Amino acid sequence: MMKRLILPVVAVFLGIAAFAQDAAEMINKANEALKTNKFGEAFELYDKAMSNLGDVQVDKAINFNIGYAAMQAEKNEAALSYFDKAIEAEANVAKCYEYKGSVYNKMKDYPNALASYEKALELSEEKPGALMLNAAITAYRLEQYEKAVNYFDLAYQAGFKAEDALLNKAMAQKKMNNEVGYKQTLVLGADTFPNNKRITAALAGVYVMEGNVLYKAGVEVLNAANKKVNDGAMTTEDDAYKAEVEKAKVEFKKGVDVLGLAIKLDPENQNAKKLIEACNQVK
Repeated sequence: MMKRLILPVVAVFLGIAAFAQDAAEMINKANEALKTNKFGEAFELYDKAMSNLGDVQVDKAINFNIGYAAMQAEKNEAALSYFDKAIEAEANVAKCYEYKGSVYNKMKDYPNALASYEKALELSEEKPGALMLNAAITAYRLEQYEKAVNYFDLAYQAGFKAEDALLNKAMAQKKMNNEVGYKQTLVLGADTFPNNKRITAALAGVYVMEGNVLYKAGVEVLNAANKKVNDGAMTTEDDAYKAEVEKAKVEFKKGVDVLGLAIKLDPENQNAKKLIEACNQVK
C-alpha cells in the first residue's frame, strides 16, 4: 500500500520539474528569437513559458520583453496586458507607457493612446522627440489642436523630424483659425527649410490670399470711383477721380509685392501669376 501511495506523488513532482525545465528552455529560445526580430515566435514561446513556470523563478521585468514582442507581432491585447505587468514590476515604466500609446494607436483608441503618451512624457527624463511627435499626431487626430501645437513645437525643438513637426504645427494652428500663428510658423519653416516644397507651397498660398485681398481692395476703390462717373458725380478728367485711381494703384502695387513673394516660393503658382497680371492692368 505504501508503494502505491508514493509512486503517484513522485510522478507529479517529476511532471512539475519537466514543466519547469521546459519553461526555462522556452524562455531562452524566446530571448534568441527576440534578438533576431522573430517577434511572433518569441511571443508564443514567452507566453507559453509564462503559463508553465512551475518553480522557475523569472524576473518580472521579462514582461517588458514579452509586451514588446507581442506589440511587434500585432498581438495588441496581449501587449497591453504584459506592459501593464511590467509597469507593476516597475520595469521600463516610461517606455511601457510609450509602447502602450503605440498599441492603442494601432487599435485606433486615440484617447487612451494620448493618455499613455502623456504619461510616458511625464515619467521620461529624456523627453524624446519621437514620443512628443507621436503625442502631437494623436492630439491632432483627437482635434485637440492646442495640445497638438505644443507637442509639435516640442518635437521641432528636439530636432526630431523638424520639417514635418513645423508643417504640422502650422496645420494645427490653421485648424484653430490662428492665421497669424499659421503664417509665422510657415515663415520660420520656409526660412529654415527652403527646399521643403510642402512648406514653401503652403506659405505661397498665404501670400496669394493676402495679394488677392489687396487686389480686391484696389478694385473696390476703382469701382466706387467709376460708379460716381456713371452717376454723373465726376468725370474721368477730374482730379478727384485721378486721386481715386492712384489709391487703387497703391493697393495693386502692394498686391504685386506680396504676390511676388508667392512666386519666389512657388514659381509655378498660376493664381499668383494671374493676380499679378490683373493688378498690372491699371496703368
